[in-house]
Amino acid sequence: QVQLVESGGGLVQAGGSLRLSCAASGRTFSRYAMGWFRQAPGKEREFVATIDWSGGTTDYADSVKGRFTISRDNAKNTVYLQMNSLKPEDTAVYYCGARFTRAGWDNRNERGIDYWGQGTQVTVSS
Repeated sequence: QVQLVESGGGLVQAGGSLRLSCAASGRTFSRYAMGWFRQAPGKEREFVATIDWSGGTTDYADSVKGRFTISRDNAKNTVYLQMNSLKPEDTAVYYCGARFTRAGWDNRNERGIDYWGQGTQVTVSS
């Protein structure tokens, strides 16, 4: 069992930055791939970014590529999402997800996630 707690959301003006954190419980954090997904009002949850267990492989949605950076610190059981040049369309609830490392994962599909955090609201004003 893994428990995830997100933090760092808030209200920011367009062009600003935020850093989200996701703290995980348990001693096996390094065996999990991690991801960030988001859900805007009236829309389905969508892929934002994922990172493998080592931090060596990352993937980003086209809409955030070049603006967002996912990283992890296995010693601190934490994954981060640095968000720069924020746009109003980035407004959403951001969810952290964990998947025990194994074959067969379409990392852009939320159905592969084993555990979810409760989400943190990010609001970008124009």
